Amino acid sequence: MAIGLIIIGDEIMSGKRSDQHFPNVVQILRERGLGLDWARYLGDEPERIVSVLRETFASSDIVFCCGGIGSTPDDHTRQCASIALGKPLELHPEAESKIRERIADTATDRNRIDYDSPDNVRRLKMGEYPAGSKIIPNPVNKIPGFSYGTHYFVPGFPQMAKAMIAWALDTYHGTLFHQVEYGEKSVVVYGAVEAKMTPLLEKIEACFPTVRVFSLPHMGNTRLSNYVEMGVKGHPDSLDDSFRMLLDGLDEIGAQYHSD
Repeated sequence: MAIGLIIIGDEIMSGKRSDQHFPNVVQILRERGLGLDWARYLGDEPERIVSVLRETFASSDIVFCCGGIGSTPDDHTRQCASIALGKPLELHPEAESKIRERIADTATDRNRIDYDSPDNVRRLKMGEYPAGSKIIPNPVNKIPGFSYGTHYFVPGFPQMAKAMIAWALDTYHGTLFHQVEYGEKSVVVYGAVEAKMTPLLEKIEACFPTVRVFSLPHMGNTRLSNYVEMGVKGHPDSLDDSFRMLLDGLDEIGAQYHSD
């Protein structure tokens, strides 16, 4: 079961706003011994959103979808999920209750609330989800997100989305936490040419099936300020031996490196 992230919004695609969902989700997953397998960025284009959701609903992945569940004309995610699933939108009773609470909380006169006013009718539409959905509580303003299967739909506001994604993981997927042991060791190689070290990295992965290598180059202003962070990651039982192979191989080619 892979874990994926979909981030929706023209404001992200245009650069008007910088994305905070990706680092937040990576952090939330890391704290629970999990990792993100894939991520997709989409604009507010309904046909593309429907296409991507049809693809992900057909998988067994855990998917977090951020953005587009409001009630303005550029919010399409609820409707797109409905189309992708072939399920009608229905006003969820728990969502309706929470939205009514929010309306009352923000009313200037709690004794004269017109829930049938155009503004409040529009707000209640935020509780319309594909039939069979469950709510995701929103600790910030009470207006819920929703889930269907292992798909979790949360607002585009990072401070709301972060708490709601954490809740969904803790509520539905606690059995997955810290199931896979993972470790990482790396070394900084100075003035390195990655192509020269590629055979060594290939050899390490061939010898240690539970380990993956990585090579992250950094380009400085001079040859000496160029460096590559190179290492191994995977099951802790194989890290020491695979890392020793990496260091021995660097010594053989006369590489200059620093290791903590």
